[in-house]
Amino acid sequence: MAVLTPETPTSETPPPAPRHALAPPRRSRTAVLVAAAIGFAGAFVVAYLLFVRTEAGQRAEDGVVRFAQNLPRSTVDWARPLAGIDGVEVFGAAGIVIVALAVLRKRFALGVTALVLYLLPLAAAQLLKIYLLDRPDVGSAGAPHHNSFPSGHVSAATAVLLALAVVLPARFRTWVLAVGAPGVAWVAAATVALSWHRLSDTVGACLLVAAVVSAGAAVVSARRPDGSRIPPVLTAIALLGPVAVVLGGYAVLASATSVPARFVAALVLAALSAVAVVLLAAGPLRRVNFDPSGARNRLSGAAGS
Repeated sequence: MAVLTPETPTSETPPPAPRHALAPPRRSRTAVLVAAAIGFAGAFVVAYLLFVRTEAGQRAEDGVVRFAQNLPRSTVDWARPLAGIDGVEVFGAAGIVIVALAVLRKRFALGVTALVLYLLPLAAAQLLKIYLLDRPDVGSAGAPHHNSFPSGHVSAATAVLLALAVVLPARFRTWVLAVGAPGVAWVAAATVALSWHRLSDTVGACLLVAAVVSAGAAVVSARRPDGSRIPPVLTAIALLGPVAVVLGGYAVLASATSVPARFVAALVLAALSAVAVVLLAAGPLRRVNFDPSGARNRLSGAAGS
């Protein structure tokens, strides 16, 4: 007589479920994108609280603004081309280019996605700057105290770059971001040199755009997971890297021993912070499939194999 053990199969034991070729893969890339969106948004809040809402932050940045206002014109000639740019025309043309690239690639849905990720952070920047955020007068007198956080110029430059990275083929994404980051850095430093914006305005602008685009990419990735397994250390960098950029910039600016030194530090930090934020965004965005038609083609190919 046979003795049944827990390991002995019976006729009532259901067979193991077959693994379907199109079973939903792990969504680790989505987790990294969510971490990046949270990290950028959290760093945006930290930058606002540290630089705008504290006396120490305002004193450090107001000194830079007053110094920039009194500089000889020739000292900042390198930044003057920005003053001759019509922002509405340039950034409107950028939107047309984004749509045109999508049409040339015959990817209409991709163009809509890129255009939304381009316009949404621009609208958010203006809404926050004009209606929701303020700059209390808790620092030194003598500098403008209307709210300028975040910078519209830097928001637009960052949004153009990230939208181009979305609409172009994914194999070019890293190169586009690497080549375009110095352009965003120049815009950020130029707005400080021309006394239009403070360091925090430029950093906050980059962080805001990166947060919005990362959040949008997380939504796309959750709907079209690619199954990539991403090391936890990359998730930690995506979450903590942005706030490290803010804290490092604040520490350097606050430790400068003279106003000219703070002015130079603000220029350098504006440029470096812009590059750092773009590169932090580039990692999680590198292989996100923003194109719905591409996702359908990949699934069809898997079904036929």
